[in-house]
Amino acid sequence: MTLLSVNLNKIAVLRNSRGGSEPSIAKAAHTCIDAGCGGITVHPRPDMRHVTPADVRVIAGLLRGRVEYNIEGNPFAAARGAYPGLLELAREVRPTQVTLVPDGDGQITSDHGFDLTADIETLRPVVAAFRELGCRVSVFVNAGGAGFAEARAIGVERVELYTGPYAEAFEQGDARRELAAFADTAQRAQQAGLAVNAGHDLSQANLGTFKSAIPGLAEVSIGHALIGEALYDGLSRTVRAYLDILS
Repeated sequence: MTLLSVNLNKIAVLRNSRGGSEPSIAKAAHTCIDAGCGGITVHPRPDMRHVTPADVRVIAGLLRGRVEYNIEGNPFAAARGAYPGLLELAREVRPTQVTLVPDGDGQITSDHGFDLTADIETLRPVVAAFRELGCRVSVFVNAGGAGFAEARAIGVERVELYTGPYAEAFEQGDARRELAAFADTAQRAQQAGLAVNAGHDLSQANLGTFKSAIPGLAEVSIGHALIGEALYDGLSRTVRAYLDILS
């Protein structure tokens, strides 16, 4: 079964909009785990607009031995203020997986992946550093990308497909062309020895169709839609609904 990793960034956004400690990101993590999710995802950024380094540490303490911990981020973003950098955070908390994403402060959300062909030498020492910590390394990529064998050779174990274009096409009523591109990309990555994750704008409406098109899909990381849907149906119920789709 495809693992569901719940991204808790939006819980932190809501908390930060008011200040204080509510809603509790720790309670949200407990709730998702109790509902059956297989992982928790966070994406700390240097500007700390949502999940903070303190959140990363708190969640690490409550996840030990329970579910997987996936930390996303830009490995090339320098330390700033209370943000120590992605590698240092990983060194502190030793997540199950790090997902390398080429985002910057100017982006509202992640909107593209690495080009494994062009970026392979830049990524090589970064991947090695995370592997030395015992982290599984996944790299955020676009559909249609290449360089999967080269990525596997430097220690990358997974790629995460940026599914924003698929979600947009699905909402517009015809995602067949995008699905074909994602299926082809996933197959080529798997043939190179990489497992395939996916994430960005996946929802209850579009997840089943996507999963059916990607045999062997290892993991989906879902936050924005899941937290939005949970406002109406409750967090536990919404997590279980996603698990039903994935099963």
